[in-house]
Amino acid sequence: MPDFTFETKAGAHQGRNICGVDEAGRGPLAGPVIAAAVILSPDNIPEGLNDSKALSHSARERLLNILVQNAKIGIGISEPGEIDRINILWASMIAMRRAVESLNISVDYALIDGNRVPSGLPCDAHAIVKGDAKSLSIAAASIAAKVTRDRIMAEADSRFPGYGWAGHKGYPTKAHRAAVETLGRSPAHRWTFGKKP
Repeated sequence: MPDFTFETKAGAHQGRNICGVDEAGRGPLAGPVIAAAVILSPDNIPEGLNDSKALSHSARERLLNILVQNAKIGIGISEPGEIDRINILWASMIAMRRAVESLNISVDYALIDGNRVPSGLPCDAHAIVKGDAKSLSIAAASIAAKVTRDRIMAEADSRFPGYGWAGHKGYPTKAHRAAVETLGRSPAHRWTFGKKP
């Protein structure tokens, strides 16, 4: 289970603003990549906070509702057109930077899920491999990013019917690939999916 060790070492209990950052949507055929930056209150951490992949849909929704009330959340988005121009890796990095910037407060330190720190962050940062399973702030960011992206894809499903995005959220399932074969690509699809950076 994730804990608050990284945040404590970075000074969260001394009043420093420590954010966790994670993204959702690097692997789909369609839709944006979404990043979230979350600053938890050390004295008000929601019960059951965990990596979004280890939680049910209802648990993620419940925890995000609590986080909205008790934490600071910033969201960064990179749309399919930008992903196609610069590739999914760099689009993810840009979305992470935008998430930190959208907190609209001074951030002292960022804990980044993964093995690289996005360039241009307004603060010092540290990358943590599998950070969503180690840091509560990154776990919170993983929930915020995942739920936000799922909601976006459910809304897109009504604008572009037939692809089944409300169910698979744009990931390359057999049904999704079959729908693309039948319907062609929509404006929300990524043309460069599968190409290496």
